[in-house]
Amino acid sequence: MKFMFFFYPAIPATLDEREKLRPIAARTENFQEMLSEIIELSQMAEDLGFTAVTFPEHHLHTEGGEMGSLPVLTQHVLANTKTLLAGPIGYVLPGWNPLRLALETAWMDQISKGRTIAGFARGYQARWLNPMAQHLHGVAATNTYEKTDSDVVNREAFQEVFEILKLAWGEKPFRYKGKYYEYPYPYETGTPWPADKWTRKYGSPGEIDDNGNIQMIDVVPKPYQKPHPLLFQAFSQSEATIRWAAREGIIPTLITSDLVDLKNYAQCMVDEAGKHGRILALGEELGVFRGVYMAENREQARALAMRGLMGTGWPGWAHDFGFTEAFRMPEDDVKYPNQPLPVSEATMERFEKKHFCLVGDTNDVRKEMDLLVEAANPEWFIWQSDQGYLPLDEVKRQMERFAREVMPHYRETHEKEKLASAG
Repeated sequence: MKFMFFFYPAIPATLDEREKLRPIAARTENFQEMLSEIIELSQMAEDLGFTAVTFPEHHLHTEGGEMGSLPVLTQHVLANTKTLLAGPIGYVLPGWNPLRLALETAWMDQISKGRTIAGFARGYQARWLNPMAQHLHGVAATNTYEKTDSDVVNREAFQEVFEILKLAWGEKPFRYKGKYYEYPYPYETGTPWPADKWTRKYGSPGEIDDNGNIQMIDVVPKPYQKPHPLLFQAFSQSEATIRWAAREGIIPTLITSDLVDLKNYAQCMVDEAGKHGRILALGEELGVFRGVYMAENREQARALAMRGLMGTGWPGWAHDFGFTEAFRMPEDDVKYPNQPLPVSEATMERFEKKHFCLVGDTNDVRKEMDLLVEAANPEWFIWQSDQGYLPLDEVKRQMERFAREVMPHYRETHEKEKLASAG
């Protein structure tokens, strides 16, 4: 098992401080405190044996939570660590120019000599995504089961940008004409290029035609990792997404925590990959999100969680965007028929019952880890951290204890299983 530390990059503050200093995200001193915490925790994660750190991509959060990630945050982490992988889970593809994202990722991968990862997401936050992707005329996806016009556009744009990224990272020049992007531009005639003789002699073969027009695009540099960095899909919650990831060689990261559902998704991953000639063991190329709260007993750990992200940051936010539906139980269909769960149901008791939060002493957390391994044996364990919501020293204590008392057992177990299967 590989361990990844997931930041919701947050300006360190209590709810009272966020209200008093609003908008706290505009205050340089507070923003610098967040950057310092991210680097200190990233360096600590590297020393403790984590494989990677990661972030979501969100913007315009004046409240001071989920502040990242543009490529500059990945660059900052990479520049201040030595072996750690870093990158977002994930870039919201409908909000990106595909050539710019292909270039920035390749540059980071070259500069870091292969320490980047790239995650992808569809995007659901209209506050920033709609302005950034305004050429798509409203693209933020919904977290409801209703299919809206914006949801359709979001899916189309996501797929198109993804296809262009793969072509851009490939070894050959390419042409592409989609609904939203075309290369070269204009596609039918090509792009006039006065330095045609120079490019015809020294550029990529086929890049330019006899009339001096660019007819094919060749993105350079190529990534240091071949054919590209490790790719992840953010917050996967459906079988269709799992199967798509399996076909494309992408690592889905599941917010789904119900162990039966998780096992079914893991098996879907294996089955779909096999249909396309990729033989995977159960849990290989699969990631899961979890919260971790360790103390001397379960009561103390619960109290810790409620002081952190799960108590002060996530419940209302998760509810407002529909994420609490991932923690729905059978009895909820009777209690709340045909309606979403109320915010009052975003409780630690629910998160524990659904196995999303690992809460208690070392034995409690190990029992939950054992259940996770038994259900799906995921290759990647992604810790949803409390940076910015709990005091820095408390976050560090949690990391140290988990790394000392939990991680070694599951890393060693994974290595033994790999050796056994190879032998």
